[in-house]
Amino acid sequence: MITYQIVFEGTIISSATFDKADFTPETLTCVDQSGTIDRVISAADTDYQRVKQTAKNNGSLYQVPKGSYLLPGFTDLHIHAPQWPQAGLALDKPLNEWLNTYTFPLESKFKDLDFAKKVYQSLVKELLANGTTTGLYFGSVHTDANLILARICADLGQRAFIGKVAMDNKDQTPDYYRDDSSEAALQETERFIKEMLSLQKETQANLTPVITPRFVPSCTDETLLGLGQLAQKYDLPVQSHCSESIWEDSYAIDCFQMTDAQVLDKFNLLTDKAVMAHGTQLRDSDLDLFSHNHSAIAHCPISNAYFGNSVMRVNEANKRNVTVGLGTDISGGFSPSIYRNMQQSIMSSQMLEDSGTDNARLSADNVFYLATVGGAKALHIPVGQIKSGFKADLQIVQDQYFDVFSNEPQEIFERLVYHTNKENIKQVYVSGKLVHENRGEE
Repeated sequence: MITYQIVFEGTIISSATFDKADFTPETLTCVDQSGTIDRVISAADTDYQRVKQTAKNNGSLYQVPKGSYLLPGFTDLHIHAPQWPQAGLALDKPLNEWLNTYTFPLESKFKDLDFAKKVYQSLVKELLANGTTTGLYFGSVHTDANLILARICADLGQRAFIGKVAMDNKDQTPDYYRDDSSEAALQETERFIKEMLSLQKETQANLTPVITPRFVPSCTDETLLGLGQLAQKYDLPVQSHCSESIWEDSYAIDCFQMTDAQVLDKFNLLTDKAVMAHGTQLRDSDLDLFSHNHSAIAHCPISNAYFGNSVMRVNEANKRNVTVGLGTDISGGFSPSIYRNMQQSIMSSQMLEDSGTDNARLSADNVFYLATVGGAKALHIPVGQIKSGFKADLQIVQDQYFDVFSNEPQEIFERLVYHTNKENIKQVYVSGKLVHENRGEE
């Protein structure tokens, strides 16, 4: 009989489809030594008691407390790591002022590696405490600072996808914060890739380098072309922004006589490993291009409320078989919590429907799918569901109103989506290893 790394006994909540989350009580979730879920055993299975007793005997049984539930960890598809110190700052300003007065000066500070280490330690710990087991990060232009972020993710146990930001267009970037040239942007990107792959091998951590043009306006054609070639050479994911706002969308039309999505496609950046953030201005033809290329969208509802000029059409994208996950967009989004972004997704979708877009409304089941399965599919990783063959990236969440409110399964689930905060997330696991524990009052 297999000796498991850990066996969780308790109720699990995991997405079955885009429209339905399963609530399964009295379950054993059995995690093997590689951190993969080997079996999910229900109380009705004949060997339930035998597996439970064996786990109890060898000290690998963890009984989820009454009123708490086992959920998949979340994937955050859009994090600007160097912007963490300004989360919640100046969000009442226009985007151009926000970038030039606050964001670019802050990001330029990450040439100071001690500053980078201090900020990134804080950020990664905060994300783990909020149940985010996988992060897709924009770094800064500084290769060495980005490698510090990677090592911190490795040390703290988070599954991390990280990109060195490329930005060399002198007309759209400040002289104190940009790559010196296209050649420099591409050379440093390739150095970052090689260093990241070496670090991954050294640490055996879940680290992946990502090709990262900041967005079309910030890069010259030469850089966009070179980044597309690097993505192909190393078979790597790509991340950028796409049609985030009216301004960005119009820039592509004015400069290329193409939509933002078409420009990215032209430079071989809209690949089957691409995750493009925001997409509030995407046309039906753009969504069809995403679908054809098997590219994914990071929906950032809090950030979009400030800078997106619209609400991203999640249901329309899903109807067209476009993979969609959630992103916090620290710091255009002020909160590091995917729970907060699930809530905002639902609220924003109702506003979109009220403004005349039919069938735009999202449910708690829909947004939970985005936070778990959607993000995992976007990054092509076996996480986001509690079932055999998936990595045990998990969170144990306490229902703070268990003793007061209804305990009907659907009502418990919706309550967790709407009311969970960091204090309610009691433990977080990546590949079956404990990476965060809330030692506060039960």
